[in-house]
Amino acid sequence: MISGLNTHQIMSDVIKRVVRYISERWLSMLLPLLLLMSVLATAQADTGTKTYQAPKFSFMRFNEDWSSLKGVDIADLEPTERIKHISLSADGNNWVSLGGHLRARSESYQDFAFGAAANADDSFIVYRALFHADWHFGEKLRIFSEFKHANVSSRDLPGGARAIDQDPAEIQQLFVDYQFTTGEDSSFTLRVGRQEYSFGKSRLISPLPWANALRHWDGVTGILNTPQFNVHGFYSSFNPVDQNGFNNTDSGNTLAGVYARQHLGAGGGVEYYWLATEREDIAFNGTLGDEERDTLGIRYWGKISALLGYEVEGAYQTGDVGVEDVSAFMLASELVYALPGTSNATLSLGFDFASGDEEAGGEVNTFNQLFPLGHAYFGFIDIVGRQNIVGISAAYAAKVSDRSNFNIAVHNFSRAEDEDALYNAGGAVVRAGDANASSDIGREIDIAFSYSFTKRATGSLGYSQLFAGDFLSDTGADEDIQFAYAQILYNF
Repeated sequence: MISGLNTHQIMSDVIKRVVRYISERWLSMLLPLLLLMSVLATAQADTGTKTYQAPKFSFMRFNEDWSSLKGVDIADLEPTERIKHISLSADGNNWVSLGGHLRARSESYQDFAFGAAANADDSFIVYRALFHADWHFGEKLRIFSEFKHANVSSRDLPGGARAIDQDPAEIQQLFVDYQFTTGEDSSFTLRVGRQEYSFGKSRLISPLPWANALRHWDGVTGILNTPQFNVHGFYSSFNPVDQNGFNNTDSGNTLAGVYARQHLGAGGGVEYYWLATEREDIAFNGTLGDEERDTLGIRYWGKISALLGYEVEGAYQTGDVGVEDVSAFMLASELVYALPGTSNATLSLGFDFASGDEEAGGEVNTFNQLFPLGHAYFGFIDIVGRQNIVGISAAYAAKVSDRSNFNIAVHNFSRAEDEDALYNAGGAVVRAGDANASSDIGREIDIAFSYSFTKRATGSLGYSQLFAGDFLSDTGADEDIQFAYAQILYNF
C-alpha cells in the first residue's frame, strides 16, 4: 500500500516533469519565433496622443505601477497596454496587470579561459521568457507571480550549460504584499515569499539581469517608505538553480540585513547597509569551513558642479570561516563628467579595490562579493570579480539619437595580493595565487551599441576583448579572450 505522503510526492514529481517537458520542448522552439513576431507586430506601435501616464518598463517588473490606467476606456489604450490593467470588480479597485518579456542573445567566444581547453571557441544562443501577473485587491493587498523559462541552444565551452544559462521551468517570483499606512506620505509594506533583491548600484546584491537564469530568494522583507527615506529589512535563503528539477531553498545559504537610502536633494543621496550572510562548506584561499560574514557599508553620491558628478562606496567585512576570523574590505568610486555643449555624452573614470589574502590559510582577508552584478563594473567577459582585485576604468557613453546609445569602456586589472587568486564574476577561482607571478591580470575593452525599435523592443550589439597580462603568462595559458554578442529584448 502506498502511503499518502508517497502518493503526494509521486503526483508532485509527475506534474513537475510535465511542466518541464512543455517548457523545454515547446517554449524552446517557439520563443525565438514569438520574439520576432512581437517585435514586428509593434514596430509601428506607440504612436498617438495619450490621455494617461503609463510607467516606463523596469527590469524588476513588480516596481511598475499601472494604476494610472484605472478608468481609462479600453478603446483609448494601445493594443499592447490593454492587459496592463484588467478590472476584476465593478469599482475597479480589484485588478490585475499582465506582462513579461522575451529575450534572445547570441554569444560567441574565442579562446575562452585564455585558450586553456581544446573546446575554447564556441557560439550559442541563450533565450528567456518571463510571464507575470500582478494582482491588486484594494490599496493594501497585492500578490505578484512570475514564471520563468530560460534555456540555451548548446554550449560546448568548458563547463557546458551553466546554472546561469539554463532553468527551463521555474517560478521566478511569488510573493504577497500587505501595505500599512504609517503617516502622511509614508507606508510600511510586509512582503512574504519568493522575491528578487537589488540594492544600491548592484555591486553586492543583484538578481543578475545579464545572466539568463536570474537569481531569487525565499524570505520575508519589510519596506518603509517616507519622503526622505527608503528602508529594507529582510531575512531570506538563496534559491539556487536546479537544472534537473524545480529550485529548492538552500537553508545553508542565507542573506539578511538592513539597507537604507536617504535622499539629500539636488541629485545626491546616501545609503547605509548591514548585510549578514551564512554559507556552509566555503573555501577562501586555503581556509575551509562554514562562513558567517557581516558586511557594513556606505554609498554616497552627488554633484561637484553642474557637469561633474561623483559616487563613492565602501564596505568592511567581519565574521569567520571555520575557526578563522574574517577581515576584508572593498572601495569603489566613480567620477562622471558631462561633456559641455552636449546633452547626451559623458566621460567617466572609475576605481575599484577589493582586498585579498596576504598568505594562504589562516585569517581570511579575501573580500566576499556576495551576489553581485560584476558585469557592470569588471568587463563584459566576466572573467574578473570583486575579490582580490584592483581595477581602473575609463568610459565614454553617448546617446547617438533618440533611439540609439553607444558605449566604450577600457579596464586595467591587477591582483591586490599576489598570494591570492584571480576570481571571476561568480566568485570562482580562475587562477590560483602565486607569489612568484606578476600581479598584472590584463586589460579589457568593451564596446556596446543599443537601438530601440519601439519603447518595448530593443536590440543591442557588443564586442569585448581581454588582453592577457603577465600573471596569466606566468601561470599557464595566456591567449587573449574575445567575446561578441547580439541581443533582442521585447517587453509586454
